[in-house]
Amino acid sequence: MNSATPTDLLAAKEPSGENAIDRVLVLEMVRVTEAAAVAAGQLIGRGDEKAADAAAVEAMRRAFDGLYMDGTVVIGEGERDEAPMLYIGEKVGGAPGKGPKIDIALDPLEGTTITAKAGPNALAVLAAAEEGDLLNAPDVYMDKLAVGPGLPAGVIDLAKSPTENVKAVASAKGREPSDINVCVLDRPRHADLIAELRAIGCGVHLIGDGDVAGVIAVTDQDTGIDMYMGQGGAPEGVLAAAALRCVGGQFNGRLVFRNEDERARAKKWGIEDLDKIYTLTELAKGDCIFAATGVTSGSLLEGVKKRKKSTGATIMTTESVVMRASSGTVRWIRGEHRIEPHRA
Repeated sequence: MNSATPTDLLAAKEPSGENAIDRVLVLEMVRVTEAAAVAAGQLIGRGDEKAADAAAVEAMRRAFDGLYMDGTVVIGEGERDEAPMLYIGEKVGGAPGKGPKIDIALDPLEGTTITAKAGPNALAVLAAAEEGDLLNAPDVYMDKLAVGPGLPAGVIDLAKSPTENVKAVASAKGREPSDINVCVLDRPRHADLIAELRAIGCGVHLIGDGDVAGVIAVTDQDTGIDMYMGQGGAPEGVLAAAALRCVGGQFNGRLVFRNEDERARAKKWGIEDLDKIYTLTELAKGDCIFAATGVTSGSLLEGVKKRKKSTGATIMTTESVVMRASSGTVRWIRGEHRIEPHRA
């Protein structure tokens, strides 16, 4: 049971002599993703994507107020004129101008459609790092290529073809290309990619949504996923890169622009080389933290569940993971959250 109040958290200020990230992040950030997941979890299967997303956004925004930090959203719900809160550039945290300066990348509900349809792998996620250590990625598409830990540095290269990358990974693992399983978002734009992978005998694991969980799957041998390939949201690419920084792996990303408006947006956020292939440490560097709470059950986390206790209280149970790059620590956390009855 999480019992600390925002006042308690604000009182627990950063100890002197430590990194800005040490005190503020790790366990306290889980409270933020838990809040978003619990709010969205009450709308699972209701068919209303907008309501689920709005509930997660509002809950996450409130939870940030309890953290002793001077935070800035660098990847969020859009630009200020597109989102009422958690927009890019918004200040968050309970100690503006006083606490350590922290950059935040977030997705209060990664998988709005999944949640509305009660599908698998919806998450509330965020990454945090010291100021300037997360790529301020515009809300455009990104070509993504990822593998898990234990492979030679540079084994993947987004400048090469899918076939060349699969063969390189297979060789590094002492296997045949036909033994490699690749996770790909099930989208019409990936028809050629899927056909190429199947032509060399790869197993293709198609997912309907939730490519942050899809990328993280390459780090867990139990999933059977060796690689992640395909095009998805650039903000989600930064979040996934932060997770890989914490647990190991390699990631390449390249921004994809469909029109001049998207190119102009990228330049507005300081992106000069529009064709650059970003490596893992260029997307998320320094001592970054990744936190996620399951909204619906999936390969990474159990989803939010509601049940009655013997006392008659209604509780929501959550499962979360929080990772830290500098230590390589991964913590799995189960929580119980009492839900107050609604009063008209």
